[in-house]
Amino acid sequence: MSIKIAVLPGDGIGPEVIEQALKVLKAISEKYDHHFNFCFADIGAVAIDNYGDPYPNDAHDTCLKADAILFGAIGHPKYDNDPKAQVRPEQGLLRMRKLLSLFANVRPIKSYPSLIHLSPFKADHIKNVDIVVYRELTGGIYFGKKGLDDGGQSAYDHCVYSKDEIERIAHEAFKAAQSRRQKLTLVDKANVMATSRLWREVVQEIAPTYPGVKVEYMFVDNAAYQVIYYPQQFDVILTSNLFGDIISDEASILAGSLGMLPSASLGPETALFEPIHGSYPQAAGKDIANPIAAILSTAMMLEYLNLNEEAKDVRRAVRLFLENGFGTPDLKAEKTIECSFSGELLAALVYDKNAEFKIKNIVDSLSTII
Repeated sequence: MSIKIAVLPGDGIGPEVIEQALKVLKAISEKYDHHFNFCFADIGAVAIDNYGDPYPNDAHDTCLKADAILFGAIGHPKYDNDPKAQVRPEQGLLRMRKLLSLFANVRPIKSYPSLIHLSPFKADHIKNVDIVVYRELTGGIYFGKKGLDDGGQSAYDHCVYSKDEIERIAHEAFKAAQSRRQKLTLVDKANVMATSRLWREVVQEIAPTYPGVKVEYMFVDNAAYQVIYYPQQFDVILTSNLFGDIISDEASILAGSLGMLPSASLGPETALFEPIHGSYPQAAGKDIANPIAAILSTAMMLEYLNLNEEAKDVRRAVRLFLENGFGTPDLKAEKTIECSFSGELLAALVYDKNAEFKIKNIVDSLSTII
């Protein structure tokens, strides 16, 4: 099987974690005799530096021609710290989402028994957490009209949603709930915001077509509390662009590290897969970044491509990696290793069918120094 993957490493630690994800994909290709054709393009600050555009036409063409997109991260302090910057890396990400119609952002959040020590919570509090957030990605306040008035003395950001925009992601979230634990929670601010009241109206119209799914409604301020107070109550969370951004980042504490959380952004013609941790420029070039979120994003990509056994291999490798005490510095692991060696070890665990019984030999064959 030949598959074309657009690879957008981006900024900061993006290139480092994507490099490790590609090691894992190469192991999959060798094991299953697939051919992954990797087509690279720039996005974000690196694209501004090279082309004056955070999402150049060449990058868009590369994405359009690919079967799926693997993306690292965008952002650089020279733009983050300059509120007057006219061209910003984030503009490239928003434009890419809009042009590719990537309307559904899917963020799974799971607790790992071997990482519970990283959480500020007691083990019983976060045991068996398994949540997936469906965040609308191409509407809302991020894409509404924005600007300055009164000579820069006031600013505005308009939040606009159409019924069609809400319907298409709501159906995706309901389908996910059907295949999981049959529960969906709509997170909104319907007591204050007109857009949130439209969300409730649409979800209430759609719900009867999914009779097995229990629907709950929760204001976002309460949801922010409940995600931490009682996370096991959630199965599928459906919400808008801004609320989804905040809630899913907040919930990352349940997994122990932002470096553990993958995501998918789905559209009608293609899909993009990325870790949610951002560019983390302070760690760039130090070989300390956690590549697991990027590697788990490849597992989501493999499922999207109907390579389900291959995706299971990737997740099994991550489980073995963690259970045997390995991890990058953010995981405070028993055996702390570099980003680059993590990628090598995870690729080896993916490739070897008997990895569960041979992990020590695999480690010894890769390096004599942990």
